[in-house]
Amino acid sequence: MHPERVISNLPGARAAVLDLLKREGPISSEILAGRLGVTTMAVRQHLQVLEQEGFALSVAPANGRGRPAKLWRATAKADSHFPDSHSALAADLIRQMRATFGEEGLDRLLMRRTADQENTYRVRIEGEYSIEAKLEALVLIRSEEGYMADLRRGPESNCWLFVENHCPICSAARSCAGLCREELSLFQRLLGPRVRVERISHILAGSGRCAYRVTALP
Repeated sequence: MHPERVISNLPGARAAVLDLLKREGPISSEILAGRLGVTTMAVRQHLQVLEQEGFALSVAPANGRGRPAKLWRATAKADSHFPDSHSALAADLIRQMRATFGEEGLDRLLMRRTADQENTYRVRIEGEYSIEAKLEALVLIRSEEGYMADLRRGPESNCWLFVENHCPICSAARSCAGLCREELSLFQRLLGPRVRVERISHILAGSGRCAYRVTALP
C-alpha cells in the first residue's frame, strides 16, 4: 500500500495518475487504468492534459515487438507537485555555516558565491554595450533561474525598472539577509559605475515582487 500522496493544485483523479507515473513509470495507460479502477479512456484524457502541461511524457518501450504500447512517465517539471524539503535544507545549512564560521565567515562565503555568479553572468552580458541591452540580457538569465524577471521603462528616459516577480530562494533569504545584499551588489557591478541601482520594492519586506530602479548617470 502506498503512503498517502501529497500533490497540490491538481484535480484528484489527475493527481492520482501523476502519483502513479512518479512511483511506477514508465507505465502504460492500460496498467494505470487497472491500478486506479477506471477506464483506459479516462486515463488517456488525464495523460493528454498532463502532457500538455509538461508534467507527463510518453516514451517508447525497449525491445518492443509489433506495435509497442506507449509508456508514460513523470517529467522533471512534475517534481513541483511533490514534497520538497530543499527550503528547510537551505535554511539549516545557513544556520550551520553561521554557527561554524560566524557572520564574517558567512559573509565571505556569500561574496565568493556572488563572484562566481558575476563571472557566469558576464559571459552572457559581455558585448552588450547599452544599459538597456545589458538589462534585457539580465532578464533572460534571471528568468532562467526562476525569478520571473521583466524590464519596464521608468518615468524618465534615463531610467528603467528591473523587476523580479518571484524569488526561488526566498526561504534562504529570510534566514540570511546577506543574500539580498549581495544581489544588489551583483547588479550594480554588472551594470557598471555609470549606473545607479536602487531596490525600491522587496518581497521580504512584504511586497509582491522585488523591483530595482536603474538610472543612467550623467
